Amino acid sequence: MNIVSHIASVASALLQVPQEGPEMATLMRSNGKIYVVVAVIVVIWLGVLLYLISIDRKLSRLEKAEAEKNRTRPTPTSVV
Repeated sequence: MNIVSHIASVASALLQVPQEGPEMATLMRSNGKIYVVVAVIVVIWLGVLLYLISIDRKLSRLEKAEAEKNRTRPTPTSVV
């Protein structure tokens, strides 16, 4: 019986439709501040993307230099 009442209360809570949207989002949209928030988020993501691209280029250069160094180095011979 306890499980049935718990399931019924969860189902009723999930099925309730909110009358209004979030108050903060409505306020920010009306003031035009939502565009500032979106712009800041876009700038942050662009910064992260540019950082990852620069790290990838540096890593590629290091890998290429290491491969070139290994290609020119003679292989050691083992003494038995």
